[in-house]
Amino acid sequence: MIDAIVEEISRLLVQSTQKLTEDQEERLYKILNPDIPDYTIYGIRMPEIEKIVKSVHEKFECNYDEAIEVFRILTRTNIEEQKFAGFFFLNRFKKHFNENIVKIIKNEYSEYCHTWSHCDSTCVRLLGPFLGKKGNETLTINIINEWSDSDNLWIKRASMVILLKITMMRKDFDENYVFELVEKMLMFSKENYIEKGIGWLLKTCSRYKPDVIIEYLLKNKKELSRLILRYASENLPKEKRAEILDKKNRINNTNKIL
Repeated sequence: MIDAIVEEISRLLVQSTQKLTEDQEERLYKILNPDIPDYTIYGIRMPEIEKIVKSVHEKFECNYDEAIEVFRILTRTNIEEQKFAGFFFLNRFKKHFNENIVKIIKNEYSEYCHTWSHCDSTCVRLLGPFLGKKGNETLTINIINEWSDSDNLWIKRASMVILLKITMMRKDFDENYVFELVEKMLMFSKENYIEKGIGWLLKTCSRYKPDVIIEYLLKNKKELSRLILRYASENLPKEKRAEILDKKNRINNTNKIL
């Protein structure tokens, strides 16, 4: 059963793959920037992957434990769309999720996550919604704290993506906790995807408490990279964004401290 499901998903993905031009393929790999050389990207859009997964799920009867195995097999391939299909398939059994699903995902992603898109989509579509459920608050804090200390780049980034997804769900956030996480992540901001993750988290928070984020960015802009400031201020009023990004003001603030 498990092998049949994996084979059917894989077959339909290949069948749905359109021939990319050399320029399209080059651009796609440049955007997704996998961290291993032997990585395949078909270029199939997510709605099409979801459609394939839905059709296979309806065709085969399987239980939750079998779905976990399908997820593991597909996640362990070096094909982007198969990895996506794996978590989409597992997500069809979300009513069975419990605390153990977090361990399952972490074990697989510690070794088999190779792109920001795979990391982010899993947190936003699969893990974040589960952790954001009422009653999972303590579990969520424990997971974010633990994952943010990970040596694995994608697990560390995932801690921020989980928090921003839950912020989106609740339309609110604990500013002290968010800023504590940002300060921790700043120690690793030399990593491009950590730096971008910091900016994305602050940008998401700015939707719900813009004044709080504006104050934080203005107060700390001498310590934040321009990339973080640019991402974080993207949705803010133009005049405030200009003030935050004002390079001259950043230099003056730094000189005052020196």
